[in-house]
Amino acid sequence: MSTPVIGLTTYREPARWGVWDQRADLLPAQYAEAVVSCGGVPVLLAPIDAVGAAETVVARLDGLVISGGADVDPAQYDAEPHPRTVNWRPDRDAWELALLTAAEATGLPVLGVCRGMQVMAVHAGGSLDQHTPDLVGHDEHSPGGDVFGQVAVATEPGSRLAALVGSSLKVNCHHHQSVREHPGYVASAHASDGTLEAMESADGDRFCVAVQWHPETAADVGLLAGLVRAAAAYRA
Repeated sequence: MSTPVIGLTTYREPARWGVWDQRADLLPAQYAEAVVSCGGVPVLLAPIDAVGAAETVVARLDGLVISGGADVDPAQYDAEPHPRTVNWRPDRDAWELALLTAAEATGLPVLGVCRGMQVMAVHAGGSLDQHTPDLVGHDEHSPGGDVFGQVAVATEPGSRLAALVGSSLKVNCHHHQSVREHPGYVASAHASDGTLEAMESADGDRFCVAVQWHPETAADVGLLAGLVRAAAAYRA
């Protein structure tokens, strides 16, 4: 069986390296390293604004990761921006939403990470709470800067997620927003403060899982291993 190819969506941001200072398509290397460690081949997906591009890309993939990043444009779920909702990327929103539509049409395995979970909820017609500290009264999910919050989560018994990571775990989080409504998905993990930390497709036959945390940063990459296994089965 050939090695499954996993697409990873990327940031398009100003960047500096060597003598260059310009826009670049980039992603923390931990994503690709985690995919490789689980037996997959990672491919970085730059945001593309072209008719049919998402369908063309999805036809060549065995699995897809919607990566972390900036806030989703509140206009995508008919909301006014919260004062703390900033720097959304319309090009990336449009690209990832198109990829999800194409992936749904083919049954492609998908994993959403942090922002990726929020994009998946919005794609399904759901909505977001734009500043989670307003609801829970603390900043533990995103302490600020480049520091991850350490959050304990409990998974739902019998869920696909529980089979991959166990009944409970401590995760690395960096999100100030969270999912409020998620039609077509069932909740599969919560933090102790009630924040929804994971969801999965109500269609149990398809690997379509999303988490608010960053599994690529942890030694236990059970989620990514699950995606790669699902991708190998999809390819076969």
